[in-house]
Amino acid sequence: MSHAIRKPTALDLASLLFLTFIWSSAFLAIKVAVPQTGPIWLATIRVLIGFVVLLPWMLYRGIILPIGMRNWSLLIFFSLINVTLPFLLISWAELTISAGITSLLLGSGPLLALVLAHFTTQDDKISWPKLLGIAFGFTGVALVVGGQALDDVGDTALLSLLAVLAASFCYALSGALVRKITDIPPTRLATLVLGLCSIQLLALAFHEGLPDFTRIDDKGWFSLIFLGLLPTGVATILRYRLINTIGASFFSLGLNLIPVFGIILGAIVLSETVPLEVWGALALIVTGLFVSRIPTKGKATQERKAGQAGL
Repeated sequence: MSHAIRKPTALDLASLLFLTFIWSSAFLAIKVAVPQTGPIWLATIRVLIGFVVLLPWMLYRGIILPIGMRNWSLLIFFSLINVTLPFLLISWAELTISAGITSLLLGSGPLLALVLAHFTTQDDKISWPKLLGIAFGFTGVALVVGGQALDDVGDTALLSLLAVLAASFCYALSGALVRKITDIPPTRLATLVLGLCSIQLLALAFHEGLPDFTRIDDKGWFSLIFLGLLPTGVATILRYRLINTIGASFFSLGLNLIPVFGIILGAIVLSETVPLEVWGALALIVTGLFVSRIPTKGKATQERKAGQAGL
């Protein structure tokens, strides 16, 4: 059921900034915890905590399961590309590259989503502003992947950079698929997805073997609990509440700040070096994200309806 969106209030704007900050700070928490847990167990613990946070809401509202093998197959595939695979790729990549560069490259995700939406939907085609935004954004990505930034993090970081771009593609692809799952309300869908991902990751984690939990220090445990509780659990509820009240279009504008916060937080909290090329790429990607959202003539009403539909 669609909900009529309203003009954002001061509380909505504060909530959106808070959510953006949470998601940006997740890259710092990963950078702290992943050397101690390894990528697989970090993703597993994070998803399990997020699932436990959301589960009471699903039980309170009532469990809704997919009907038929086709819908189950779609949901399992969606869970793989929306959570399991990108969480593993990002965690593995941050063993080598900085939290700031990770957030920067993931900031290109909305631009990838524009390309995929053009080929997978009938009502979200590429326009001139979108095309210009894509050009800005991918120029920024090329500046990071192919420029001097590689020299600052080491030549072996190339695979890590590509892994983050692959994770970004996974998010874009899952964003195109989510509109095909129409029979489960959003928050309960998120809970069900995290439950499926918990099963997938636990199987992979136990196959790898238990880590030495005694090696995880206080900062590592704090980072793990933070990742599961806020960026994976609470943020999911807040995300859908905002989409239903202020619309998906306005909500997505706040996500443009993720690479900004990510780079600044990495520099301040973790003392990460930010090369000049990365600042240039940040400017290009953020410019591209904002330019791509300039409505063309006759599109304003259509975008408002899309915002009302949410996810």
